Amino acid sequence: MSIAETIAIGSELLVGGRSDSNSLFVADALAAIGIEVRFKTIVGDDQSDIAGVLTTACRRAKIVIMTGGLGPTVDDCTREAVASVTGFRLARRKEAFESMRARLAQWGRTPNRGQLRQALIPSHAVVVPNPVGSAPGFMLTWRNARMISLPGVPSEMQAMMQQSVIPYLADRLNRSKQACSHPITRVTFHTWGLPESDVDSKLQGLIQKRTPIALGLLASPTEVLVSLTTRAHRSIKGAVLRSLEEGVRTRLREWIYAEGQDTLEEVVGRLLQRQKLTIAVAESCTGGLIGYRLTQVPGSSAYVDRGALCYSNQAKTDMLAVPARLIEQYGAVSREVAAAMATGMRARAGVSVALSVTGIAGPGGATETKPVGLVFIGLDGGNDDVTAKEFRFHGDRSVIRQRAAQAALDLLRRWLIARGEA
Repeated sequence: MSIAETIAIGSELLVGGRSDSNSLFVADALAAIGIEVRFKTIVGDDQSDIAGVLTTACRRAKIVIMTGGLGPTVDDCTREAVASVTGFRLARRKEAFESMRARLAQWGRTPNRGQLRQALIPSHAVVVPNPVGSAPGFMLTWRNARMISLPGVPSEMQAMMQQSVIPYLADRLNRSKQACSHPITRVTFHTWGLPESDVDSKLQGLIQKRTPIALGLLASPTEVLVSLTTRAHRSIKGAVLRSLEEGVRTRLREWIYAEGQDTLEEVVGRLLQRQKLTIAVAESCTGGLIGYRLTQVPGSSAYVDRGALCYSNQAKTDMLAVPARLIEQYGAVSREVAAAMATGMRARAGVSVALSVTGIAGPGGATETKPVGLVFIGLDGGNDDVTAKEFRFHGDRSVIRQRAAQAALDLLRRWLIARGEA
C-alpha cells in the first residue's frame, strides 16, 4: 500500500471562512487506485513554512499532493518553496506558457507580469495541463517521493486529478508493482433527523469483530454521514459489504436521504420530475437558501417554478395573502403562519406543492416562549393536504439556517415518497 499526504496551501484556510474540501476529493480519488492518505497538512502562504511541511511530508509519504499557491499574486509561492527544497531551478516552460496564453486568449485576455510567473516550473518536473483554468501544475520525483502540485481552485484541481494525476500514478504503481490489487472501497449513506449518538446506537453490533470493514460516522450541521470502508480482497468484501450495506439501510431506512455522491436537492429533484410535479418556495428565516439549493441542480427549471423571500410580516401578507390577524394572534413564527405561507404560495404560483419556512435564526428576536432556533416548516400539496412541523435547532445563525433548509427539503422528500407509494 502506497502512503500519501495532502498539503493544502493558503492562509485563508487557517483564519476561518473557508474549508479545505480539496483534500477530501484527493483522498477519495487516490483510494480508488489503492493509495491511502495517512497525513493531511494545512499551511499558510509563507515560503519557509511551505518548504518545512513539504520536507516533512517527503520523509513519511511516497506521494505528496499539494493544492494551492500556484496563482499569479505575490503570496502564491508554492513553486518557489518546491525549488528551495529540491534544488531544482525554476524556469519558464514553453508548454506551460503556451497553454496559459491560449486559455487567457479564450477569455479575451493576455498574460500580465504576475501571470507569467505561473509558467515557471521546476526543472525535472512534468507539466500538468489545466483544462479548466490558466495555472498549470507539475509533478516531479525527489528523494523517492512523488511531489504533485495543483491549483487550489476546486474545479481546476479536480479536472487535473482525473485527467492527468490519477492515470499517471496508476501507471507508475503498476510499473513498479506497487499497485494495490484491492482498492479502498468506501460506501456512504447520508442521514438527517437523528443526532450522531442515536445513529451510533442504531448501528451497534452491525459489524462483527475481525470483519475487514470499518464503520465511520461524521456529523455536520446538515447530516450524519455513515461510511463503510474496506481494503479487503474483493472476493472477501463483496458479499460481506453488501450484507452490511443492507444492514445500514434496514436500521436507518427512515433517516437515509441519499447514498454516495447524491445530495438531498438532487434526490428531491428526481422525485419531483418522476411524479411530474412543480414546486414553489416561500422563505423567511432561510433567506432564499432553499430555493438556492433546489436550483443548484441542473435541469431544475423542469420543476422549480418560483420562490419568494417574505422576511417581514407585511411581505407575508402582501405576497402570500397571510391574514394579518393570523400573524397578530399567533406570531410570524408559528405553525399557523407557516401553513398559511405554504397555502398562499401554492395558490399564487399555481404549482403542485409549496414549501414555506419561518423561524428565529438569532442571535436576537427570541422570547421566553419562542427561543432562538425555533423553526416552523409548512407544506401544501393541494386537496387539503397541508402540514406544518415544528423544529428546534441549535447552533449559530448560519447553522440554524442550514438546518432549517435541510429539514424543509427532507420534509418534502418524505412527502414525495409517501405520495409515490400511495
